[in-house]
Amino acid sequence: MVDARGDMGSGVFGEMMLTYFYGRGGIGVVVDGCIRDFPKAQDLDLGLWLKGTTPNFHVQTNIFPFAVNKPIACGDRLVMPGDIIVADDDGVIVVPIALAPELVKKASEHAEWEEFSRMKLEQGGDLRKYYPLTDEARVEYEAWRKEQES
Repeated sequence: MVDARGDMGSGVFGEMMLTYFYGRGGIGVVVDGCIRDFPKAQDLDLGLWLKGTTPNFHVQTNIFPFAVNKPIACGDRLVMPGDIIVADDDGVIVVPIALAPELVKKASEHAEWEEFSRMKLEQGGDLRKYYPLTDEARVEYEAWRKEQES
């Protein structure tokens, strides 16, 4: 995760740095700014969340790297070393590491009741009843959950 101050004219990474990152086991890059060499970067099978691309090296502009593994702001959010970054096609979120156990619990519960709701909606169920779950639908969901466990 890189705090590039939203600068749209500075490429903080290019093909070589991204290749190095990938080779060290990296799976995704979040940049509050731009990268260079985008066509080559796409070939690396890395997740890329960027504001844009540019041909400019960062040293040709006003962005200069000065710290690694320090607190940063990215997308107007505080990011601390060790925080969990969750990213997909809808966007990126930052989860403070201290909240990880609670996140796992709540996300698992949410995914489970959404699976039930999706099933009911595919069967023609009423959207207002099943998404989000009403109290009436929650009773059905709890019974369905017990069936799944057995």
